[in-house]
Amino acid sequence: MTLRFENETCSGCKACQLVCTLHNFKEINPSKAMLNVHGRFPAPGKYHVDVCNQCGECAEACPAEAIKFKDGTYIIDYDICIECLICVDACPTNVMKVNKEDNTPYKCNNCRQCVEICPRDALIFEQKGA
Repeated sequence: MTLRFENETCSGCKACQLVCTLHNFKEINPSKAMLNVHGRFPAPGKYHVDVCNQCGECAEACPAEAIKFKDGTYIIDYDICIECLICVDACPTNVMKVNKEDNTPYKCNNCRQCVEICPRDALIFEQKGA
């Protein structure tokens, strides 16, 4: 499964960012969210959300092979991760993040909370390649 964004319906409310951090970090901190909401100004009311599409470029770049594809999602194995952060630079959608507390990378784990909370159905899960 891959996460997809529909820009026509997004209102820019950022509920997706709030639920992402609440679910994954037990705090409300949009700067830690594994997706980014951007206003497309000067066009009022137009938004774009950068999401992880599970492309695997982070895994390809990882010299320690710490990012594995499991059940449709690339997951970081922190027992193997050497914290070089090459995966963060390799992410084409800029949604690989760095945990400032322990300098480890993190990414979308397909928890689907953002899709469930979106009031406008701007985020959708679909079969990869659909």
